[in-house]
Amino acid sequence: MPKGIFKVPTPINEPIKQYASGSAERKELQAMLKHLRSSTIDIPMYIGGKEVRSNKTARLAPPHDHRHTLGQYHKSEKTHIEQAIAAALAARDKWVNLSWEHRASIFLKAADLIAGPYRAKLNAATMLGQSKNAYQAEIDSACEIIDFLRFNVQFMTEIYSEQPISGPGMWNRLEWRPLEGFIYALTPFNFTAIAGNLPSSCAMMGNVVVWKPSNTQIYSANVLMEIFNKAGVPDGVINLIYPSGPEAAEVIFNHRDFAGIHFTGSTEVFQNIWQTIGNNIHKYKSYPKIVGETGGKDFIMVHKSADAKEVAVALARGAFEYQGQKCSAASRAYIPSNLWEDVKAFLLEDLKSMKMGTTEDFTNFINAVIDEKSFDKLKSYIDRASSDKGVEVIAGGKCDKTKGYFIEPTVLKVDDPKYVTMCEELFGPVLTLHVYDANNFEQMLEIVDSTSIYALTGSIIANDRYAIELATKKLSNAAGNFYINDKCTGAVVGQQPFGGARGSGTNDKAGAKVNLLRWVSPRTIKETWVPPTDYRYAFLQAD
Repeated sequence: MPKGIFKVPTPINEPIKQYASGSAERKELQAMLKHLRSSTIDIPMYIGGKEVRSNKTARLAPPHDHRHTLGQYHKSEKTHIEQAIAAALAARDKWVNLSWEHRASIFLKAADLIAGPYRAKLNAATMLGQSKNAYQAEIDSACEIIDFLRFNVQFMTEIYSEQPISGPGMWNRLEWRPLEGFIYALTPFNFTAIAGNLPSSCAMMGNVVVWKPSNTQIYSANVLMEIFNKAGVPDGVINLIYPSGPEAAEVIFNHRDFAGIHFTGSTEVFQNIWQTIGNNIHKYKSYPKIVGETGGKDFIMVHKSADAKEVAVALARGAFEYQGQKCSAASRAYIPSNLWEDVKAFLLEDLKSMKMGTTEDFTNFINAVIDEKSFDKLKSYIDRASSDKGVEVIAGGKCDKTKGYFIEPTVLKVDDPKYVTMCEELFGPVLTLHVYDANNFEQMLEIVDSTSIYALTGSIIANDRYAIELATKKLSNAAGNFYINDKCTGAVVGQQPFGGARGSGTNDKAGAKVNLLRWVSPRTIKETWVPPTDYRYAFLQAD
């Protein structure tokens, strides 16, 4: 059988299409949006390569037009979870023994399918199902998932090439084995790329996966599964099901062959999962790998030397792109008193120009929040802030769910830097600002560091290099992704590996080699060329 030490194509970040008026990509995407809106689909589970239907269905609708039906999906019951686990384990031996270059080929093909024939379909599904505008969909469900797939193949080969040294008379080798059992991928609504990366990164390293997406992301998850199948992912390697969280937990976390979880979601859910795994630790064949990226209360810290216009743009983009529904979104900011009036004027000017509405209208910058539960939660915080002393609603505050779950970009100015909306994760288009004495910069750094349980993203905006260095050092544990003179969102695969610590997760950095290392279990092999034939060592000789 021919052998070779293969070199994979060098990954390059996928160029972002701009969807300018009259462009070919804009016309193609608009046509796809029209096509998908004009039909309703029946979404099955995918278990062992088979389409499975329970006939217990739930309706799917665009968050920005909740009266319109996109289709329905088939809810999973405990029997389906058990079937998915069995299918994964049945597929494991052949998948583990498939040569790594063929695993690489499958996911490189998936990347090219998304870059080419499936780009418009995956973007349109994300726009309709998750209410993302064209540009936000492009950077997510096209560029980022393409980058994840291509860079992860490169990282996989780098891991396999990492080998120990060998002393005289021996050869030492490291074998990078997949985990013994199955992986549970539990994925969020807000990024199609994350939903695709969590199961595929595990599978790429030779693991088999049971994948449960958020119910509000099923529409685009179905397209991802179509792409994985088209790329040649074998039956049973990735199994897509839609159970309730508690039922999935009851079956999966009690199974002997549960080997790990790849999670993105809320801190509370992740902590409950960790506790459940700990309580069941005696049931498992091995210690499960627990990898999670959770909440954030991400900050922009501004120094008195900053440029007010640059600050305003960082706030507007960082807080309100995708309605603030990014784990990294700017949700609290600290503005020095000397800049406040200028920052306020620039920010209000930008907010006045932002249009809000459906994703199908490409002139809308703001779209809907994901569902009614999120809408009601955000509205309750805004209503409370409107009546609380020491809080001023600088902009926005209006909420309307008549047709879609629309919340205006809202800016709150608070006297207390530890007011509730400065501390708690809201996950929506609400930015809370505190204006501080411009001479109390170092004191405010302490408050920034101690205000939240989270440590996901944050930024410092300043022109004073001493202030930048001080903030970088003082806030070293406050954010896993730290930005200088930029908004606190927009991590790019291969450039800024993403993840946070404290209450924000295990910081295993999606888009980096460190993440893939969690899905392998190394085995050391030592081979001795000429074994000894006498147990005696030289020191035993008499003088």
